[in-house]
Amino acid sequence: QDTCAYATKKQTTAESTEDDNYGGVAPYATNAPFVSALMAFAERDAAYFCFPGHNGGKAAPAMLSQLFGPDVFTYDSTPLPWIGNLFSSEGPLTAAQKLAAEVFGSSETWFLVGGSSCGVMASIMATCSPGDFLVLPRNAHISATHAMVLSGAIPKYITPEYSSLWDVAGGVTPSQVETAIEELKEGGKRAAAVLITSPTYQGICCKIDEITKLCHSHGVPVIVDEAHGAHFKFHPRLPMTALEQGADLVVQSTHKVLSSLSQSSMLHMSGHRVDRERVRRCLEALQSTSSSYLLLASLDAARAQLSENPGAISGKAMEMADLARLQIGRIPGLSILDASCFSSDFPYMDPLRVTVGVSRLGLTGFKVNELLCEEHGVIPELAGMRSVTLVFNWGTSMEHTERLITALSHLSTRFLDENRSQNQVGSGVITPFAGFSRELSPREAFFAKKRKVDIGESLGEICGELICTFPPGVPVLNPGEVVTREALDYLQDARNKGAVILGAADPRLSSMLVCSE
Repeated sequence: QDTCAYATKKQTTAESTEDDNYGGVAPYATNAPFVSALMAFAERDAAYFCFPGHNGGKAAPAMLSQLFGPDVFTYDSTPLPWIGNLFSSEGPLTAAQKLAAEVFGSSETWFLVGGSSCGVMASIMATCSPGDFLVLPRNAHISATHAMVLSGAIPKYITPEYSSLWDVAGGVTPSQVETAIEELKEGGKRAAAVLITSPTYQGICCKIDEITKLCHSHGVPVIVDEAHGAHFKFHPRLPMTALEQGADLVVQSTHKVLSSLSQSSMLHMSGHRVDRERVRRCLEALQSTSSSYLLLASLDAARAQLSENPGAISGKAMEMADLARLQIGRIPGLSILDASCFSSDFPYMDPLRVTVGVSRLGLTGFKVNELLCEEHGVIPELAGMRSVTLVFNWGTSMEHTERLITALSHLSTRFLDENRSQNQVGSGVITPFAGFSRELSPREAFFAKKRKVDIGESLGEICGELICTFPPGVPVLNPGEVVTREALDYLQDARNKGAVILGAADPRLSSMLVCSE
């Protein structure tokens, strides 16, 4: 108690009250309560007999101090009772989460330090018990598969529309969701939850409002992986948020287009269809008890930034994205992904995502990504076999936008005529989700005995591992699925063209782990 009193002596003000300071321990500003409490803690001259071992930076590795600067270590502290942690029921962190709920429009918000993967996993575990069925798109993030391993849920997959011209999957439609729910009913089963990915990595949005109304009419809660749409609420040209469209649990990556640190996200809850206490328990099981104060502070600060000037955060970025889309679309050999590239009705796309088709240059997206990075100092967000995806945010400048346009123009001039007589790269690319079937649940396959076989001998076997290209982290083969020729051809083609293979014990794909009978 004496240490706490000493620690906060310099911060006590005449305006402070017992309630404001949580017992006189640490006053904080109401606009950013967690950040303010952390600043108050860092300003004191405390003797550290606690974690972490860098001791407020005094024992930090010199190269790390040079990389980050010395001040960052003073904010990287062990969880302190007067500041709180992710499992506290009061204090500055709880206050920060309540403010986030107000800004994003939820009934409750939890901060996440394990990325949106943690939020997706907690949401599925909170709604699905062992043997329950989860309706989800086949292009859901790998975290959904991990959640089914942990929860014992069984997937009822919906195959999204896939554009082989772009090597991009779209969203799912309300009719597809309804068909999946009805097919389960016909078999004497019911969906415990529906998971929707919206927007996709390329910014394609589903009709969440229609899907939620449909699911709720069947008594089924809706989880939306809105990792790429945390910014939607903050400009009138952006699509409506999943919360505004009635979703029950929504996961958002605050670090993607908004400005918190990488790995920091939020899980939002709305309504009473999902047990709040079960969500909390799942988060306790998945999140670290030593959660990073730096990540938590970045979430509080990003929320405060939005509160101060909500419209400006997307307005400037929108202007840059509009300019880039217009100018890049005029460059010979390049094209821009839009809703017309899909036959299904996806009426909304994130205007801050610009996906550029490059196959007519005779180059893969992986090669274009490499050239942009190494020769022009331009870093795209995502490279694919036939495109690169660019993300615009509040920090995007006119100078950098012009550099991007100039760089792509140079690539067009350099490669279009040279490769004009060649076939487009990837024309005839194979649909990665074609003909998949499941023999075991993800959990059964995960814990089954495995054996290694040559890749040529894996055809028709039950896959024992989760294999995908990364990014975006969408499984081509899930544990428990039958290995198909289409999946093998797609993976090997992607690897040969520069994709990173994630999840395979052998990333060269010369062998594979399959389930033993």
